[in-house]
Amino acid sequence: MSNNNIVIREIQPEDDQQIAKVIREVLIEFGVPKVGTAYEDKALDCMTKTYDTPKSKYFVIDHNGKIIGGAGISQLDNYEGNVCELQKMYFLPEARGTGLGAKMMAVCLEQAKRFGFEHCYLETLPYMKAATKLYARVGFQSLDKPMGNTGHYSCNVWMIKKL
Repeated sequence: MSNNNIVIREIQPEDDQQIAKVIREVLIEFGVPKVGTAYEDKALDCMTKTYDTPKSKYFVIDHNGKIIGGAGISQLDNYEGNVCELQKMYFLPEARGTGLGAKMMAVCLEQAKRFGFEHCYLETLPYMKAATKLYARVGFQSLDKPMGNTGHYSCNVWMIKKL
């Protein structure tokens, strides 16, 4: 896949249906439980609206009009403190192993800094090994327990990075 026609940009309302499909497809591919994960989030079907709040933004990877991945940044739910969460970072198979993950992380972390967050938190699953390696490479460190309360109780890998 050539990177010539690939753009990382803010989500638009017309992307909502495509990104919801991408996220659910990836979750099914990895055999993720449908309960206690992003799969059942009502937010998936209206991502533009979900991220239309202060200090919150969602980005998509657009390949010739087809959404092949996305990730967002938002205040960590139910947590007092200047911490954001990297949320809903999912890529279709054709977007993996192409360097787009690192580019998307850079875009999200830069946005988090612009919003003034001091730390970025994330939750994932142990079998999302490529993602976990990428997070460690860009400076995320493992935590012993979750922060805040995202409602994603099936996610049992927690990481944080100082911005």
